[in-house]
Amino acid sequence: MAHELRLARRDFLAVTTSAVALGMQEDSADSRPTSGFVRHDVAEWGVEGRGWEETERFYSRLPLRAKGVVRPVVWRLGQHSAGMVARFRTPAPTLNINVKLLLSDLDMVHMPATGVSGVDLYAAHGSKWRWVACGMPRTQEYQLSVSGLREGEREYLLYLPLYNGVESLTVDVPEGARFKRVLPRREPPIVYYGTSIAQGACASRPGMAFTNILHRRLDMPVLNLGFSGNGRMEAEVGALIAEIEAACYVIDCLPNMGPEDVSARTGPLVRQLRATRPETPILLVEDRRMPNSVFLPARDAFHDKNQGALRRAHEALVAEGVTGIHYLADAPFLGTDGEATVDASHPNDLGMTRYADALEAALKPILGAR
Repeated sequence: MAHELRLARRDFLAVTTSAVALGMQEDSADSRPTSGFVRHDVAEWGVEGRGWEETERFYSRLPLRAKGVVRPVVWRLGQHSAGMVARFRTPAPTLNINVKLLLSDLDMVHMPATGVSGVDLYAAHGSKWRWVACGMPRTQEYQLSVSGLREGEREYLLYLPLYNGVESLTVDVPEGARFKRVLPRREPPIVYYGTSIAQGACASRPGMAFTNILHRRLDMPVLNLGFSGNGRMEAEVGALIAEIEAACYVIDCLPNMGPEDVSARTGPLVRQLRATRPETPILLVEDRRMPNSVFLPARDAFHDKNQGALRRAHEALVAEGVTGIHYLADAPFLGTDGEATVDASHPNDLGMTRYADALEAALKPILGAR
Protein backbone atom coordinates (compact mmCIF):
# COMPACT_ATOMS: atom_id res chain seq x y z
CA MET A 1 0.00 0.00 0.00
CA ALA A 2 2.78 2.44 0.89
CA HIS A 3 4.42 1.72 -2.48
CA GLU A 4 1.12 2.37 -4.27
CA LEU A 5 0.69 5.65 -2.45
CA ARG A 6 4.13 6.79 -3.61
CA LEU A 7 2.97 6.29 -7.19
CA ALA A 8 0.26 8.88 -6.68
CA ARG A 9 2.96 11.44 -5.92
CA ARG A 10 5.41 10.57 -8.65
CA ASP A 11 5.11 14.07 -10.11
CA PHE A 12 6.00 15.53 -6.72
CA LEU A 13 9.58 14.27 -6.33
CA ALA A 14 11.07 14.31 -2.86
CA VAL A 15 14.03 16.25 -1.50
CA THR A 16 14.98 16.85 2.11
CA THR A 17 14.08 20.05 3.95
CA SER A 18 14.43 20.83 7.65
CA ALA A 19 14.36 23.86 9.93
CA VAL A 20 14.67 24.78 13.57
CA ALA A 21 12.38 27.21 15.40
CA LEU A 22 12.80 28.81 18.81
CA GLY A 23 10.57 27.31 21.50
CA MET A 24 10.08 23.96 19.78
CA GLN A 25 12.06 20.85 19.08
CA GLU A 26 11.54 18.00 16.68
CA ASP A 27 12.89 14.55 17.34
CA SER A 28 13.07 11.93 14.60
CA ALA A 29 13.80 9.11 17.02
CA ASP A 30 11.08 6.74 18.15
CA SER A 31 8.17 8.27 20.04
CA ARG A 32 7.83 6.00 23.05
CA PRO A 33 6.19 7.69 26.04
CA THR A 34 8.63 9.70 28.12
CA SER A 35 8.70 8.96 31.85
CA GLY A 36 6.49 11.41 33.69
CA PHE A 37 4.08 11.92 30.79
CA VAL A 38 0.63 10.57 29.98
CA ARG A 39 -0.16 9.61 26.38
CA HIS A 40 -3.45 10.37 24.61
CA ASP A 41 -4.30 8.70 21.28
CA VAL A 42 -6.10 11.11 18.93
CA ALA A 43 -7.92 8.23 17.21
CA GLU A 44 -9.77 7.59 20.47
CA TRP A 45 -11.75 10.87 20.15
CA GLY A 46 -11.43 11.66 16.48
CA VAL A 47 -10.70 14.48 14.07
CA GLU A 48 -12.71 16.99 12.07
CA GLY A 49 -12.37 16.66 8.31
CA ARG A 50 -13.07 12.92 8.29
CA GLY A 51 -16.23 12.25 6.32
CA TRP A 52 -16.73 8.51 6.80
CA GLU A 53 -16.30 6.08 9.68
CA GLU A 54 -15.72 2.88 7.68
CA THR A 55 -12.23 3.59 6.35
CA GLU A 56 -9.26 1.34 5.60
CA ARG A 57 -7.16 3.21 8.14
CA PHE A 58 -8.40 5.75 10.64
CA TYR A 59 -6.86 8.84 8.99
CA SER A 60 -8.25 8.20 5.49
CA ARG A 61 -10.39 10.64 3.54
CA LEU A 62 -12.43 8.04 1.62
CA PRO A 63 -14.59 5.13 2.81
CA LEU A 64 -13.30 1.60 2.32
CA ARG A 65 -16.12 0.80 -0.11
CA ALA A 66 -14.72 3.45 -2.50
CA LYS A 67 -11.70 1.21 -3.15
CA GLY A 68 -12.08 -0.23 -6.63
CA VAL A 69 -14.87 2.26 -7.42
CA VAL A 70 -12.92 5.51 -7.73
CA ARG A 71 -9.84 5.45 -9.92
CA PRO A 72 -6.76 3.96 -8.17
CA VAL A 73 -4.92 7.28 -8.06
CA VAL A 74 -7.90 8.97 -6.39
CA TRP A 75 -8.03 6.15 -3.85
CA ARG A 76 -4.32 6.50 -3.10
CA LEU A 77 -4.54 10.27 -2.68
CA GLY A 78 -7.54 9.69 -0.43
CA GLN A 79 -5.19 8.07 2.08
CA HIS A 80 -3.52 11.45 2.66
CA SER A 81 -4.80 13.25 5.75
CA ALA A 82 -5.30 16.72 4.20
CA GLY A 83 -7.84 18.82 6.06
CA MET A 84 -8.04 16.68 9.19
CA VAL A 85 -7.68 18.47 12.52
CA ALA A 86 -7.69 17.27 16.13
CA ARG A 87 -8.93 19.44 19.01
CA PHE A 88 -8.04 19.30 22.70
CA ARG A 89 -7.78 21.49 25.82
CA THR A 90 -5.01 21.50 28.40
CA PRO A 91 -3.03 23.82 30.68
CA ALA A 92 0.06 21.61 30.25
CA PRO A 93 3.31 23.60 30.02
CA THR A 94 4.79 20.97 27.69
CA LEU A 95 3.25 19.09 24.76
CA ASN A 96 4.89 16.19 22.97
CA ILE A 97 3.11 15.26 19.74
CA ASN A 98 4.13 11.90 18.29
CA VAL A 99 3.56 11.16 14.62
CA LYS A 100 3.96 7.96 12.62
CA LEU A 101 3.57 8.65 8.90
CA LEU A 102 2.34 6.35 6.16
CA LEU A 103 4.95 7.31 3.56
CA SER A 104 8.72 7.67 3.70
CA ASP A 105 8.66 10.43 1.04
CA LEU A 106 8.52 13.43 3.34
CA ASP A 107 8.73 16.41 1.01
CA MET A 108 8.65 17.46 -2.65
CA VAL A 109 10.73 19.59 -4.98
CA HIS A 110 8.34 22.54 -4.58
CA MET A 111 6.81 21.89 -1.15
CA PRO A 112 8.70 21.45 2.15
CA ALA A 113 8.40 18.57 4.58
CA THR A 114 6.62 20.87 7.01
CA GLY A 115 3.67 21.10 4.59
CA VAL A 116 3.82 17.63 3.06
CA SER A 117 4.32 15.62 6.26
CA GLY A 118 4.23 18.01 9.21
CA VAL A 119 1.60 18.50 11.85
CA ASP A 120 0.67 22.10 12.65
CA LEU A 121 -0.36 23.34 16.10
CA TYR A 122 -2.61 26.35 16.78
CA ALA A 123 -4.00 27.64 20.09
CA ALA A 124 -6.95 29.81 21.02
CA HIS A 125 -5.88 33.36 21.89
CA GLY A 126 -8.84 35.52 22.78
CA SER A 127 -11.30 35.16 19.93
CA LYS A 128 -8.59 34.16 17.43
CA TRP A 129 -6.51 31.12 16.61
CA ARG A 130 -2.75 31.75 16.76
CA TRP A 131 0.00 29.53 15.38
CA VAL A 132 2.19 27.78 17.97
CA ALA A 133 4.50 25.27 16.27
CA CYS A 134 4.90 22.96 13.29
CA GLY A 135 6.43 19.49 13.07
CA MET A 136 9.63 19.19 11.04
CA PRO A 137 9.89 15.54 10.04
CA ARG A 138 13.14 13.90 8.98
CA THR A 139 11.85 10.32 9.18
CA GLN A 140 8.48 8.58 9.16
CA GLU A 141 8.31 8.71 12.96
CA TYR A 142 8.97 12.01 14.66
CA GLN A 143 8.01 14.08 17.66
CA LEU A 144 7.02 17.74 17.87
CA SER A 145 7.81 19.00 21.37
CA VAL A 146 6.71 22.40 22.65
CA SER A 147 7.79 23.46 26.13
CA GLY A 148 7.64 26.58 28.29
CA LEU A 149 4.06 27.32 27.32
CA ARG A 150 2.50 30.30 29.07
CA GLU A 151 0.42 29.40 32.12
CA GLY A 152 -3.29 28.84 31.58
CA GLU A 153 -5.64 26.33 30.02
CA ARG A 154 -6.38 26.78 26.33
CA GLU A 155 -7.84 24.90 23.40
CA TYR A 156 -5.57 23.63 20.62
CA LEU A 157 -6.04 22.73 16.98
CA LEU A 158 -3.65 20.18 15.48
CA TYR A 159 -3.73 20.03 11.67
CA LEU A 160 -2.56 16.81 10.01
CA PRO A 161 -0.20 16.43 7.01
CA LEU A 162 -1.38 17.56 3.58
CA TYR A 163 0.44 15.12 1.27
CA ASN A 164 1.20 12.17 3.53
CA GLY A 165 -0.92 9.74 5.50
CA VAL A 166 -0.89 9.18 9.25
CA GLU A 167 -0.59 5.75 10.83
CA SER A 168 -0.71 6.98 14.43
CA LEU A 169 -0.94 10.31 16.26
CA THR A 170 -0.62 10.80 20.02
CA VAL A 171 -0.25 13.72 22.42
CA ASP A 172 1.80 13.45 25.63
CA VAL A 173 1.27 15.82 28.56
CA PRO A 174 2.99 15.79 31.96
CA GLU A 175 1.48 13.56 34.62
CA GLY A 176 -1.13 15.46 36.62
CA ALA A 177 -1.90 17.95 33.83
CA ARG A 178 -5.56 18.17 32.88
CA PHE A 179 -6.35 17.02 29.36
CA LYS A 180 -9.78 17.35 27.76
CA ARG A 181 -10.57 15.68 24.46
CA VAL A 182 -12.64 18.03 22.31
CA LEU A 183 -14.85 15.89 20.10
CA PRO A 184 -15.23 16.66 16.39
CA ARG A 185 -18.21 18.89 15.68
CA ARG A 186 -21.08 17.07 13.98
CA GLU A 187 -22.55 20.07 12.20
CA PRO A 188 -22.69 19.84 8.38
CA PRO A 189 -19.28 20.71 6.91
CA ILE A 190 -18.21 22.62 3.86
CA VAL A 191 -17.38 19.85 1.37
CA TYR A 192 -14.59 21.02 -0.92
CA TYR A 193 -13.99 18.94 -4.08
CA GLY A 194 -10.92 20.06 -5.96
CA THR A 195 -7.35 19.60 -7.11
CA SER A 196 -3.81 19.74 -5.75
CA ILE A 197 -4.40 23.36 -4.77
CA ALA A 198 -7.37 22.37 -2.61
CA GLN A 199 -5.39 19.45 -1.16
CA GLY A 200 -2.84 22.01 0.00
CA ALA A 201 -0.04 22.37 -2.55
CA CYS A 202 2.17 24.25 -1.89
CA ALA A 203 1.50 25.57 1.62
CA SER A 204 4.57 25.72 3.83
CA ARG A 205 2.66 24.00 6.66
CA PRO A 206 -0.81 22.43 6.98
CA GLY A 207 -2.46 25.37 8.73
CA MET A 208 -1.73 27.55 5.70
CA ALA A 209 -3.72 25.44 3.23
CA PHE A 210 -6.63 27.69 2.27
CA THR A 211 -9.24 25.11 3.32
CA ASN A 212 -7.66 25.09 6.80
CA ILE A 213 -7.58 28.89 6.86
CA LEU A 214 -11.31 28.77 6.10
CA HIS A 215 -11.78 26.21 8.89
CA ARG A 216 -10.46 28.79 11.37
CA ARG A 217 -12.04 31.91 9.88
CA LEU A 218 -15.52 30.44 9.39
CA ASP A 219 -15.35 28.38 12.59
CA MET A 220 -16.92 25.30 11.03
CA PRO A 221 -15.80 21.86 9.81
CA VAL A 222 -14.35 21.56 6.31
CA LEU A 223 -14.06 18.24 4.47
CA ASN A 224 -11.06 18.44 2.12
CA LEU A 225 -11.61 16.30 -0.97
CA GLY A 226 -8.81 17.79 -3.02
CA PHE A 227 -7.08 15.13 -5.13
CA SER A 228 -3.78 16.24 -6.62
CA GLY A 229 -4.03 16.23 -10.42
CA ASN A 230 -7.30 14.32 -10.20
CA GLY A 231 -10.14 16.71 -9.38
CA ARG A 232 -12.14 15.94 -12.52
CA MET A 233 -15.84 16.16 -11.62
CA GLU A 234 -16.15 12.37 -11.72
CA ALA A 235 -19.51 10.71 -11.06
CA GLU A 236 -17.92 8.16 -8.71
CA VAL A 237 -16.62 10.95 -6.49
CA GLY A 238 -19.88 12.86 -6.88
CA ALA A 239 -21.82 9.88 -5.51
CA LEU A 240 -19.61 9.87 -2.40
CA ILE A 241 -19.90 13.62 -1.92
CA ALA A 242 -23.69 13.41 -2.12
CA GLU A 243 -23.67 11.07 0.90
CA ILE A 244 -22.40 13.91 3.09
CA GLU A 245 -24.97 16.27 4.57
CA ALA A 246 -23.10 19.48 3.81
CA ALA A 247 -23.47 23.15 4.59
CA CYS A 248 -22.22 23.81 1.06
CA TYR A 249 -20.64 21.82 -1.76
CA VAL A 250 -17.74 23.63 -3.41
CA ILE A 251 -16.71 22.35 -6.85
CA ASP A 252 -13.25 23.65 -7.79
CA CYS A 253 -11.91 21.23 -10.41
CA LEU A 254 -11.01 23.39 -13.42
CA PRO A 255 -7.20 23.31 -12.89
CA ASN A 256 -7.34 19.55 -13.68
CA MET A 257 -9.76 19.84 -16.61
CA GLY A 258 -10.01 21.21 -20.12
CA PRO A 259 -12.93 23.10 -21.69
CA GLU A 260 -14.47 20.02 -23.29
CA ASP A 261 -14.60 18.09 -20.02
CA VAL A 262 -15.84 21.13 -18.13
CA SER A 263 -18.71 21.43 -20.60
CA ALA A 264 -19.49 17.72 -20.46
CA ARG A 265 -19.23 17.12 -16.70
CA THR A 266 -20.41 20.21 -14.83
CA GLY A 267 -24.12 19.73 -15.49
CA PRO A 268 -24.18 16.00 -14.67
CA LEU A 269 -22.27 16.52 -11.40
CA VAL A 270 -24.58 19.30 -10.24
CA ARG A 271 -27.68 17.28 -11.16
CA GLN A 272 -26.22 14.25 -9.36
CA LEU A 273 -25.83 16.28 -6.17
CA ARG A 274 -29.24 17.88 -6.58
CA ALA A 275 -30.92 14.47 -6.93
CA THR A 276 -29.84 13.57 -3.40
CA ARG A 277 -29.45 17.01 -1.80
CA PRO A 278 -32.06 19.31 -3.37
CA GLU A 279 -31.51 22.18 -0.92
CA THR A 280 -27.75 22.20 -0.27
CA PRO A 281 -25.97 25.23 -1.80
CA ILE A 282 -23.44 24.47 -4.53
CA LEU A 283 -20.60 26.87 -5.36
CA LEU A 284 -18.86 26.51 -8.73
CA VAL A 285 -15.36 28.00 -8.75
CA GLU A 286 -13.36 29.12 -11.77
CA ASP A 287 -9.71 28.13 -12.11
CA ARG A 288 -7.04 30.57 -11.05
CA ARG A 289 -5.28 32.27 -13.93
CA MET A 290 -1.58 31.42 -13.88
CA PRO A 291 0.36 34.63 -13.20
CA ASN A 292 2.81 34.07 -16.05
CA SER A 293 -0.03 33.77 -18.56
CA VAL A 294 0.51 37.49 -19.22
CA PHE A 295 3.61 36.32 -21.16
CA LEU A 296 2.10 33.09 -22.53
CA PRO A 297 -0.82 33.81 -24.86
CA ALA A 298 -1.70 30.13 -25.32
CA ARG A 299 -2.04 29.71 -21.56
CA ASP A 300 -4.13 32.87 -21.33
CA ALA A 301 -6.43 31.60 -24.09
CA PHE A 302 -6.79 28.25 -22.31
CA HIS A 303 -7.97 29.99 -19.14
CA ASP A 304 -10.47 32.00 -21.20
CA LYS A 305 -11.90 28.81 -22.71
CA ASN A 306 -11.95 26.89 -19.43
CA GLN A 307 -13.66 29.67 -17.51
CA GLY A 308 -16.05 30.30 -20.38
CA ALA A 309 -17.07 26.64 -20.40
CA LEU A 310 -17.88 26.73 -16.68
CA ARG A 311 -19.78 29.99 -17.02
CA ARG A 312 -21.93 28.60 -19.82
CA ALA A 313 -22.59 25.40 -17.86
CA HIS A 314 -23.72 27.47 -14.89
CA GLU A 315 -25.99 29.60 -17.06
CA ALA A 316 -27.54 26.48 -18.59
CA LEU A 317 -28.25 24.99 -15.15
CA VAL A 318 -29.92 28.19 -14.00
CA ALA A 319 -31.94 28.33 -17.23
CA GLU A 320 -33.26 24.80 -16.70
CA GLY A 321 -34.43 25.73 -13.21
CA VAL A 322 -31.72 24.27 -10.97
CA THR A 323 -31.70 26.40 -7.83
CA GLY A 324 -29.10 27.15 -5.19
CA ILE A 325 -26.21 27.22 -7.67
CA HIS A 326 -23.64 29.93 -6.96
CA TYR A 327 -20.68 31.03 -9.06
CA LEU A 328 -17.27 32.41 -8.10
CA ALA A 329 -15.24 34.00 -10.88
CA ASP A 330 -11.48 34.43 -10.70
CA ALA A 331 -11.14 37.87 -9.08
CA PRO A 332 -8.16 37.04 -9.60
CA PHE A 333 -7.69 34.61 -6.73
CA LEU A 334 -3.90 34.99 -6.75
CA GLY A 335 -3.77 38.77 -6.94
CA THR A 336 -2.19 40.82 -9.70
CA ASP A 337 1.46 41.08 -8.66
CA GLY A 338 2.57 37.61 -9.82
CA GLU A 339 4.08 36.79 -6.42
CA ALA A 340 1.57 34.27 -5.08
CA THR A 341 2.73 30.91 -6.49
CA VAL A 342 5.66 28.55 -6.26
CA ASP A 343 5.59 27.40 -9.88
CA ALA A 344 2.94 29.56 -11.62
CA SER A 345 0.32 26.97 -10.65
CA HIS A 346 0.42 26.14 -6.94
CA PRO A 347 -0.02 28.92 -4.36
CA ASN A 348 2.61 29.79 -1.81
CA ASP A 349 1.39 31.00 1.59
CA LEU A 350 0.57 34.41 0.14
CA GLY A 351 -1.48 32.76 -2.57
CA MET A 352 -3.22 30.51 -0.07
CA THR A 353 -4.22 33.56 1.97
CA ARG A 354 -5.59 35.28 -1.11
CA TYR A 355 -7.52 32.16 -2.05
CA ALA A 356 -9.00 32.06 1.45
CA ASP A 357 -9.95 35.74 1.18
CA ALA A 358 -11.90 35.10 -2.04
CA LEU A 359 -13.59 31.93 -0.77
CA GLU A 360 -14.48 33.49 2.59
CA ALA A 361 -16.17 36.43 0.89
CA ALA A 362 -18.14 34.08 -1.38
CA LEU A 363 -19.11 31.55 1.29
CA LYS A 364 -20.25 33.85 4.09
CA PRO A 365 -23.44 35.03 2.37
CA ILE A 366 -24.19 31.51 1.12
CA LEU A 367 -23.80 30.00 4.59
CA GLY A 368 -25.63 32.88 6.25
CA ALA A 369 -28.65 32.35 4.00
CA ARG A 370 -29.13 28.70 5.02
